[in-house]
Amino acid sequence: MSFEFNGKTIETTPNGYLVDTNDWSEELARYLAEQEGIGELTERHWDIINYLRDEYFNNNQNQPNERTILKAMSKKWGTKVAQKDTFALFPLMPSKQGGKIAGLPESRRKGGY
Repeated sequence: MSFEFNGKTIETTPNGYLVDTNDWSEELARYLAEQEGIGELTERHWDIINYLRDEYFNNNQNQPNERTILKAMSKKWGTKVAQKDTFALFPLMPSKQGGKIAGLPESRRKGGY
């Protein structure tokens, strides 16, 4: 599958994940979020997106599960973050939907706890 974005053809998997992580940009992330029904990305959305990208690119292609994301965001935001807080940002699962918007490959694990 593919779509046109800013005059460039972006290749995706059948589930909508980018085939080439180099195609990703913040502008494309905003577009993908809109397509996913999330709307405008807030600072907290970006915190999770940037965390997922950092883990993938700087930690041996690690794709954190929901529990790990909760711990990381609790530390970053200075408050205990509940699962409902991250699912409010990415309703279809922060690790998967967030990863899709972050331009990462589809995670094959089940996620959660």
